[in-house]
Amino acid sequence: MQQQTREAPASQSMKTQARQEAQQPRGRPLEGIRVLDLSRVLAGPWCTQNLADLGAQVIKIERPGTGDETRSWGPPYLRDEAGRDTVESAYYQCANRGKLSMAVDIAAPEGAALIRELARQCDVLVENFKVGGLKKYGLDYESLAALNPALIYCSVTGFGQSGPLAHRAGYDFLIQGMGGLMSVTGEPDETPGGGPQKVGVAVTDLMAGMYATTGVLAAVIERQRSGLGQHIDIALLDCQLAMLANQSMNYLCSDEVPRRLGNAHPNVVPYQTFAASDGHLILACGNDSQFRSLCGAMDLNELAADPRFATNSARSVNRALLLPVLEKAFRTRTRDAWIDALEACGVPCGPINDVAQAFGSEHARARETVRRIAHPLAGTSPSVASPLRLSATPVRYDVPPPLLGEHTRTLLDDLLGFDAARIEALSASGAIGASARVQTSGEHEEAV
Repeated sequence: MQQQTREAPASQSMKTQARQEAQQPRGRPLEGIRVLDLSRVLAGPWCTQNLADLGAQVIKIERPGTGDETRSWGPPYLRDEAGRDTVESAYYQCANRGKLSMAVDIAAPEGAALIRELARQCDVLVENFKVGGLKKYGLDYESLAALNPALIYCSVTGFGQSGPLAHRAGYDFLIQGMGGLMSVTGEPDETPGGGPQKVGVAVTDLMAGMYATTGVLAAVIERQRSGLGQHIDIALLDCQLAMLANQSMNYLCSDEVPRRLGNAHPNVVPYQTFAASDGHLILACGNDSQFRSLCGAMDLNELAADPRFATNSARSVNRALLLPVLEKAFRTRTRDAWIDALEACGVPCGPINDVAQAFGSEHARARETVRRIAHPLAGTSPSVASPLRLSATPVRYDVPPPLLGEHTRTLLDDLLGFDAARIEALSASGAIGASARVQTSGEHEEAV
């Protein structure tokens, strides 16, 4: 029998239907997921901002009167349309986009009871209290899992839920030191300016927030099978050790302790900064083919033919011989001249930008890395775009970082069904904070 070459009509129909369904508007990835956010400062809020970006409803619980500590971590502060400082710090703005704020005193019995009621209505809870710190309020994992077995409970701490240091508070700077990162960051001790350095942003907090995000998403998927939640234990120290990546494996495979190399790479040569005649550039020569192209562009073909430098392994062993030759050559031309020449032959390189130059670059502008969100105090608030670029369900930038307690009464009414009398009683007891107030351009206040 002759093989049929045309698709059956049923198959064509199914494909047409699939294309039509793909073109229909789709909900945001985490739409319908509600997150109770008991975290503050950076690691936990970074996680919950990711979840909010993906469409989850995130309810941020803050202490009445003061709120998240980072609200006061300024200057700089968000400015209004007249250029005046508001009460909202830039630091707070970086990690709280897309959330709703409730001012609740969990130390008050009524406040703790309110959190328990909220936990019954939530899919995920994220907290960063010290180990055992929430148990006395009946807000620990075991207590809340008994009320809501489907609850995914993510704890972010310095040292985890177990081990001899579990009781200690953890801070990014401390963990960068204890976790080995500062031992491989900075110039070598014997060079000018040598010594340990922390990274310029709180990378341990940020990485913990990203690992927490991954853990929550995995638990949400697993719950679709089991119907049950679980406890996620995220430790800053664990995250720091994990993110040492090749440096940790270098040590584990060789028993040689990595050392600080400044801007050089421990495994790849040449992969560092070089001084040109008018400034510095970064060279990231990742393979032997790129090294040969580099040598051609620098008129140093003899280096590529030299067995001491022909392979990356040989270059790593003989870096002390190679680097002075390259350093001398780079000083003969300007930074931009070298960048143009190296880009032309496919050798990865680039300038060292400050933050303004990084955001002001043509590429960053084309990628729309800065977005503006309508804000009740400032008119609009700048926000750094999420790097999560989903083609069918993109991140939306329509909810600014909330004012302290901005949504307390609305959520008590809409989510928990509390009447006005009960809300007033909670307010009178101090279990909830006063509603946020917005200073308008007319110089009077309006309740949110």
